[in-house]
Parts: sequence; structure tokens; C-alpha cells
Amino acid sequence: MKLHDLQPNPGARRDKKRVGRGISAGQGKTAGRGTKGQGARQGGSVSQYFEGGNLPLVRKLPFKRGFTNLRKIQWVEVSLSRLEKLFVKNGMVTPEILAHAGVMKDLSKPVVVLGNGQLTKPLTVKVHRVSASAKTAIEKAGGTVEILPLAGGEEAGA
Repeated sequence: MKLHDLQPNPGARRDKKRVGRGISAGQGKTAGRGTKGQGARQGGSVSQYFEGGNLPLVRKLPFKRGFTNLRKIQWVEVSLSRLEKLFVKNGMVTPEILAHAGVMKDLSKPVVVLGNGQLTKPLTVKVHRVSASAKTAIEKAGGTVEILPLAGGEEAGA
């Protein structure tokens, strides 16, 4: 087979419809445009917005105000009281361990520890962000806090 032998399969291509070539051609006189009206005229077409004089659908719908921030970070919030219940003395708290414990489902979301509740056990906490009150409570109980970097590479901090 050579390049000059290549051709499409039979029936794969059709000839262009030649309109306005006389009545015997089947598309003569009005050339498939019907009789009169805007659609029959040259360049005559209505916009997608136009609905025959009715109020267009996009004008019937309510305004959607504001915007959605596509870079917003969805944090998984964990309170100190939850850590108190879940972990034993000198335990390690990481996103993987929290996911295994059923606290979070999506490991791609960063974790923040909030200062709600009391903490009496010393814990090693390795998460993406810790509130100031949670950090003081963890360190007061004898634990340590380590901040993990976010997926984008930057650190969230306290």
C-alpha cells in the first residue's frame, strides 16, 4: 500500500449538499430554508438567548452573587477533647493515624487541631496547623507539636 492508494471507507464521506441549483436537484427554489421569515433571509438567525419574545430563561433565574474561591483550603478540624478520648498517654497523632481511627476520611485534606476541651495526656502531635490555645494546652500536658507542610509546599503554622 502506498500513500496514493489511501482512501476513506465506502460511505464514510458524503458529497456536500449543493442547494439552490434548480427544482430537479431537490433543493431548489427556497434551498431548504422554508418560506419567508428571519430564517429564510441571508444572515438571518436568532441568538441562543432569544426565545421568541418570551422572557429568556437566564433572566428568569435568580442572581448568583459573590464567587467561589477555588483555592480555599478545606481543613479537617479535630478538637483537644477528641484527642483526649482517642489516644493513650505518649501517643502519636498524625493525619494517617487520625484517618485509621475514623476521624477523617480524605487524607488529601490538611488537619487543624483546635483548643476545644481539656488535654491531660502528653501527646506528640504532627499536623498541618494548630491553634494557639491548642498548642499551649498540648505543651502544658507535656506533649510536643510539629507542623507538617501543606500539599503546595508552604507551611500553615500556628
